[in-house]
Amino acid sequence: MSEPAGTRPRLLDLAPADAARELGPWLAQRGESAYRLDQIVPRLWQRPVARWSDATELPAALRAALEADWPLGRLTLAVRQESRDGTVKYLWRLEDGEAIESVLIPEGKRRTLCISSQAGCPLRCTFCATGTMGLHRNLAAWEIAAQVRELLLVPEPVKPTNVVFMGMGEPLLNWPAVGPALTILNDPRGLGIGARHITVSTVGILPGVAELARRPEQFRLAISLHAPTHEARLALMPIEKKYPLKDVVAAAARFKRRVTFEYVLIGGVNDRPEDVAALAQLARETGALVNLLPLHPGGAQGLARSPTRRMHGFAAALRRRGVEAVLRKSRGLDIAAACGQLRIAAEGAEVAAQPDGHVHQPGGVRHGAHAPTA
Repeated sequence: MSEPAGTRPRLLDLAPADAARELGPWLAQRGESAYRLDQIVPRLWQRPVARWSDATELPAALRAALEADWPLGRLTLAVRQESRDGTVKYLWRLEDGEAIESVLIPEGKRRTLCISSQAGCPLRCTFCATGTMGLHRNLAAWEIAAQVRELLLVPEPVKPTNVVFMGMGEPLLNWPAVGPALTILNDPRGLGIGARHITVSTVGILPGVAELARRPEQFRLAISLHAPTHEARLALMPIEKKYPLKDVVAAAARFKRRVTFEYVLIGGVNDRPEDVAALAQLARETGALVNLLPLHPGGAQGLARSPTRRMHGFAAALRRRGVEAVLRKSRGLDIAAACGQLRIAAEGAEVAAQPDGHVHQPGGVRHGAHAPTA
């Protein structure tokens, strides 16, 4: 007797090999030839279809059965913004009305997609717009990987060369979904993106760092450091109470591959000469590359980006101390490109559009019990 459709796993939540194992008995029970599996599995990720009816190499009856028993999920594009510098910001609406963001950053032949792992974020870092929302929920594995999949389904498909988990949320607080998503992104039968081109960024959730270190693939680790001392980091990032800087740096030193320290430069807060010296010491201890990031003007209230001259001086001072440091360019300044900013803007527009001041749920970004708390 076949398994009821409602109790089956979602194929897009599974690694390609696991999806094939689920489909094999189902196809056999229907009397389908074994080669059908080799036609169906590539349509999940390698050559994705929006709906099974689009897989015209399959018989109509099989397509209808797949649609009934193994429906495909979709992210709905709510807003697309393109910057003059080529950066593209996407606001995706999920099936339950939640919304997440991803950002495509082209640079030469490199196309980096910054993806989200949670709707909202529980960490409340002072410099991040997403932190004002609180956590709405974790994303499922398919919702994470589908941020890439959807770009293959647009009229002019875009295949990212690199993926970074630097969008909404803390990926290592959602490891049960992020782990399978990493497999889907990397697997040749999935999206086929090289492990060295996939970076997981974390504030330093130590159990998750250990899980990532145990993976055999060469996935990259970036640590959102943002301050070089316990006291300074605690003022910016409440997570410092649970996972102190000294323990995070020790975990970075033990990581099997080179680690990147992400460091947002905030005027008068973490860009002083003493900060350079302390950060250089941490980077030398771990052999880390330092990514210096200008604070995006839409990212936080009450904080200002470091002056350009000071940012360049900060990078130069790190290099003089033997640290490899890169000062990144600000991208998407003419659009809502700071993490969480587009969702906040979209929610504000929806509220403003209602004459009674209330948000009407259907078709909109979710509010009500899950509204931002700040």
